[in-house]
Amino acid sequence: MVHPYLRRREGKEKVEYPSEALREVLEKTLGVPLFQEQAMKVAIVGAGFTPEEADRLRRSMATFKHTGGVGAFRDKMIRGMLANGYTQDFAERTFKQIEGFGSYGFPESHAASFAKIAYASCWMKCHHPDVFCAALLNAQPMGFYAPAQIVRDAREHGVVVRPVCVNESRWDCTLEGVEGDKALPLDGGGLGGGGVNEARCLSGDSTPPQTPPHQGEGLSAPPPSSLLPLRLGLRMVKGLANEHAARILAARSERPFESVEDVWRRSGVPVAALERLADADAFASLGLDRRQALWRVRGLGAAPLPLFAAADAREREPEVALRAMTEGREVVEDYRAVQLSLRAHPLRFLRPRLEARRIVSCAGLMDVKDGRKVAVAGIVLVRQRPGAGNVTFVTIEDETGIANIIIWQRLFDRFRRIVLGAAMIGVKGRVQREGEVVHIVTDALEDMTPLLHSVAAMDFPHRVSPGDGASFGGPDPRHRPARQPVIEVKSRNFH
Repeated sequence: MVHPYLRRREGKEKVEYPSEALREVLEKTLGVPLFQEQAMKVAIVGAGFTPEEADRLRRSMATFKHTGGVGAFRDKMIRGMLANGYTQDFAERTFKQIEGFGSYGFPESHAASFAKIAYASCWMKCHHPDVFCAALLNAQPMGFYAPAQIVRDAREHGVVVRPVCVNESRWDCTLEGVEGDKALPLDGGGLGGGGVNEARCLSGDSTPPQTPPHQGEGLSAPPPSSLLPLRLGLRMVKGLANEHAARILAARSERPFESVEDVWRRSGVPVAALERLADADAFASLGLDRRQALWRVRGLGAAPLPLFAAADAREREPEVALRAMTEGREVVEDYRAVQLSLRAHPLRFLRPRLEARRIVSCAGLMDVKDGRKVAVAGIVLVRQRPGAGNVTFVTIEDETGIANIIIWQRLFDRFRRIVLGAAMIGVKGRVQREGEVVHIVTDALEDMTPLLHSVAAMDFPHRVSPGDGASFGGPDPRHRPARQPVIEVKSRNFH
């Protein structure tokens, strides 16, 4: 129902009304029934339903997905429309549209409420993408997209995103460069009230506060120079407790930390919490990369007694030269620790191998003509399977953007394990284009998760040697059992 309405609104399809009576019911939606109230009025005006029967039809539409109750009204509605002079084809099409309301139909008031929220969100994302991104990250888990996709989109729109830092990050993600470089915290409620304009005023922007334009006015993105840098918060660190983060922030309020040992002694957090921060590469501001920080953390031992703290501080073990991780392994560890990477997208490392197989990038789909056969691959972000339909929608992502995949029921049954279980899939299918919207109608699927997991294995040169342990003392306790280095990507499933 939505697509015919959009085509008519854009002038691509002629607006027609089967009768003057139905014109009064459907004129505001260009002859297409979109709201539950319209469906009820169509039944009354077009098929002779009584108001009580129309109300029962409305209640059955609300529960159709579970009971199939709309079908009980089919014969009466078609007979009534035929008796009132409407064609068999029109009567059957109208009932089929009403039947679909069981999964998608809204009362008009609900539709207006959702539309207002959607429009306000679009306006905020366009004019204040820095604030919008910070608020979404602080409201996780929510919505269709994970933090990696939210951050990627924000960076593509000019937002500078800075990594987690033990000396700069607060618990929440914050905007930096306001109030003399103090961070401005934003939570999910920051989209309301004066948070956005307050940020602009605090940063020295004297321009008058903007207000959302009326519907139909154009949206134009702000220049990147007007956006505030976004600092990822400690909440992004996998496994770090809020309590431990609070103790770190309280100790840091006195003065910045100077070393891993300084964080440990002043905050009093357990070594396990510092390992989480080291895994997240949060000690980079102290001149330590991820491996160096982990080495320092694992050398801390038990909690120090205050009496011996000064003596222990003077007796530091000699520096050890550790080989740095390659960029591919760093990206893998970023995903493991903070659900995203600011270095590179995992598929950037796989692009030569994908191109060798003639796999098109997601951005490259915009240059493929409608109806052409194509192969595309990406990390699975979202799976949607409407309850009353026979189709599954999958959204995938590579380093250039996202692509939308359509999988019909027969192919879903054939590739069920891949659709529901693969972290990365390869898709062969046909391009379906409508305006700027591009879908791939699937012909075949391939599980490419092993290729995704190879990003770390092919790029990590270090191997533990006997020299890494203490002489005649057994294995060094700072070495944990080797983990399988795989990229952990959690897709969002709605089915």
